[in-house]
Amino acid sequence: MSDRKRTDGRVKLGRQGEDAAAEHLLAQGYRIVERNWRCPTGELDLIAEHGGVTVFVEVRSRRDTGTFGSPEESIDARKRKKVRETAHYYLYRNRSANGPSRFDVITVTFTPSGAFLKLNHLINAF
Repeated sequence: MSDRKRTDGRVKLGRQGEDAAAEHLLAQGYRIVERNWRCPTGELDLIAEHGGVTVFVEVRSRRDTGTFGSPEESIDARKRKKVRETAHYYLYRNRSANGPSRFDVITVTFTPSGAFLKLNHLINAF
């Protein structure tokens, strides 16, 4: 498989995971404020609001192949730091978001063929 096809497949899987995460949040009564918000410090997958709390959601998607570990394992200290820095930049730029905030993680697992398998929502993950 070419690198381009592999990258295209990861982008598609990531988009499917973010779509599933957004649908889950909406079903739980969250309001999606931003998707794929970018700034000089990085990107935030989803920014939502729930009960007056700004929720920064990191979405991780994986195929259940057993070769790269779980989606939860992919959120290391470096990634958590980058998400925090980007969230702080978002809060600074959007002064209207002065209330409480938290960081959630949603992991989405797909079968090796790409069919949805499961979703896990970790509230206040870091």
